[in-house]
Amino acid sequence: MKFLIIIPSHNEESNISFCLESLKNQSFQDFICVIVNDGSTDRTSEIINDFKFHDSRFKIWDLEKSEHSPGAKVVRTFNSGLESVDWKDFDVICKYDADIVFPQNYLEKINQVFETNPKAGIVSGLVYIKNYKQNPEIKNLRNPNEDWKDFINKNQDWVFENLSSKNHVRGPIKAYRKECFEDMNGLREVLGWDNLDILLAKKSKWEVVTIKELWVKHLRPTAYKYKSQKAEKLGQYFYNIGLSLPLAMISSAKSSFKNRSAKEFFITINSFLKQKEQRNLSKEEIKFIRNLRWKDFFRNFKR
Repeated sequence: MKFLIIIPSHNEESNISFCLESLKNQSFQDFICVIVNDGSTDRTSEIINDFKFHDSRFKIWDLEKSEHSPGAKVVRTFNSGLESVDWKDFDVICKYDADIVFPQNYLEKINQVFETNPKAGIVSGLVYIKNYKQNPEIKNLRNPNEDWKDFINKNQDWVFENLSSKNHVRGPIKAYRKECFEDMNGLREVLGWDNLDILLAKKSKWEVVTIKELWVKHLRPTAYKYKSQKAEKLGQYFYNIGLSLPLAMISSAKSSFKNRSAKEFFITINSFLKQKEQRNLSKEEIKFIRNLRWKDFFRNFKR
């Protein structure tokens, strides 16, 4: 199968060389990689152009800096890169982040799933981050002697980034079968796009697969800039994926209970109720998502 990899990138000079080097050295080589430079003001463009010069599979698509908008911005940048090539000539479309380091066999393993499971629509490994709790002294530090190609993890310096289930394909490492991507009508430019795509893939009867023994290094914890706004963004996310008020209240209650914060519940619901923009979903899609969430709720309630 032939892979198209799109990497949105903004001011990633500290990370992108590790990412591109790990892709360059993949055991599976049938891919084209488009790095979308979203108005970087550091050395990002210079680093990408160097890779482009030495390996024709790497291409750069320069943009002026896009408007800042959590969630929507990265999809908007991704879509710009997608429009720069004839993506329908490819079998698999990947949206990867610029701060990910891949093991050498990563694309090979992803390809194997797509080849052997015709129902697989979205596939990934798992996302690991530095084990800051076990080793607080390494937080935000880069060891210049660290071998980024080493995925043995002998000392457990890297641990699962526990933001969702190990069955969930995370935003930084999405790989879509082209037919699934078409059935979903692409990615939606909204906060929560990386959960919405899973729901829309399931609507079209595609399977979502994570390879538990396959993992990548995430050089930066997810959404670290937005932790203070988490509850407010959660309300916006619940609205964007089409939840009704009762479903939003159930989901908000679960999150606030998990975080032991009653205040979070009220902030989330208030944010949900403030959303007035038209959802980027059809009535049929909203109906499917709500029915699926109710089924999940009652199934978990009976346990």
